[in-house]
Amino acid sequence: MGSLPLDASSVRPLDPEAFAGDSHAVVDFLAEYYRDVDKYPVRAADLEPGRLRKLLPEAAPEHGEPLDSVLEDVRRDILPGLTHWQSPSFFAYFPMNASAAGFTGEMLSVGLNVVPFLWAASPAAAELETVVVDWMGKLLGLPSRLLFSGGGGGVLQGSTCEAVVCTLTAARDRTLARLGHEAILRLVVYASDQTHATFQKGTRIVGIPPSNFRVIPTSAASGYGLPAGAVREAVERDAAAGLVPLYLCGTVGTTGLGAVDPVRELGEVARRHGMWLHVDAAYAGSAAVCPEFRGYLDGAELADSVSMNPHKWFLTNNDCCCLWVASPAALTSALSTDPEYLRNVGTTTGTPAAIDYKDWQISLSRRFRAIKLWVVLRRYGAAGLRAHIRRHVTAAKWFERAVAADQRFEVVVPRRFSLVCFRLRAVNDDVNRELLSAVNESGRAFMTHFVVDGKFVIRLAVGGAMTEMQHVMDVWDLLQGKADEVLQRYYQL
Repeated sequence: MGSLPLDASSVRPLDPEAFAGDSHAVVDFLAEYYRDVDKYPVRAADLEPGRLRKLLPEAAPEHGEPLDSVLEDVRRDILPGLTHWQSPSFFAYFPMNASAAGFTGEMLSVGLNVVPFLWAASPAAAELETVVVDWMGKLLGLPSRLLFSGGGGGVLQGSTCEAVVCTLTAARDRTLARLGHEAILRLVVYASDQTHATFQKGTRIVGIPPSNFRVIPTSAASGYGLPAGAVREAVERDAAAGLVPLYLCGTVGTTGLGAVDPVRELGEVARRHGMWLHVDAAYAGSAAVCPEFRGYLDGAELADSVSMNPHKWFLTNNDCCCLWVASPAALTSALSTDPEYLRNVGTTTGTPAAIDYKDWQISLSRRFRAIKLWVVLRRYGAAGLRAHIRRHVTAAKWFERAVAADQRFEVVVPRRFSLVCFRLRAVNDDVNRELLSAVNESGRAFMTHFVVDGKFVIRLAVGGAMTEMQHVMDVWDLLQGKADEVLQRYYQL
């Protein structure tokens, strides 16, 4: 039985019976979607901007409609226009994990709908967050100085972009407190040519001149990791010119190639010059739940902050980004506000002190993300999460070997995690672009690309919650068939 239209004179937006009925209908709809998701084109190739506007009315309805009608419109108009990120044949960008536990946790989060910006605004929500970020830090083998239990602390942000702006702000204010605000034009930020573009964006947002953002070149010789020697030279050159080295980003698992920067060596340079070191492990940080991958975070005890995204590869539905800092005071002194209407009246100062997470982020309002991550950790446990990571790494290893065994292809950089970067050898970039387009236009898989050393590279990122070895084998068969077609056309020209 479907839901009835809403009577405007008797709307009860949170009626428990209606809530239960509508929720069951949506869960059933999504369960059907997941059962059939591999039947959709992963990315529809024939869509043009403006399609949906032509299908929908020009104005919102005057009267409420049955949920059945809404879900039917989703099925008919929305689903065909989506790129299906949860398809087992989605290999583009980096994964955006979903799971039954992640969805359950998200339901609890949005259902309870609390806003824990102050401890007093939802004490259990704020305290659960402190517990969960410490749990996560221990699972990944992070040093105790980044955990609440060791004098540091963590917060759940919405994205790495937010974490970057927050840590840049903290680094900026820590330095300007010593030098004066006018010194902002002398502050310099350092990263590699593989670092995510969000760091350049964040640098502009916090008021540092774009001309003071140093992009350090990488090369195949360093595995496209950031060479500490080159950073040291750039820093010393800037310091000699009267500039102030401020912030250094090291990445574990870069977006383009999955490269790893030498965290310990970068940490030593940062310490020597008083810079803030941030370690961005947005994608590959999840792999550190497996002991065999923790070596990539060696030197994290020298970092001022570390971030990773459970919503990428840790079975936690979007959004969820863990940010740990060695000095919570550096973060909160830069981001804190204390208007009268936001004070914790009636609470006592105790040990440990109450955490007001509004002072750990950009926005005031915030979601109860902690319960979502908590449910994921409770439902799957460390062993289940390790198995999830290792399953994808095993599939990526298989794909890498298959590519290397086909003389038409080359692996561009050695695989470290579950990202494989490859291309057709001995042909120009146009042919590789045509190959990628042919695969994506088939609707049977979706991948994206990168350009390194002037070469067009195809990326296959294994990590979907529903992706099994067979899906990786199928995409390799698809690639081989499309390669036959494009190479035949190429050699006939």
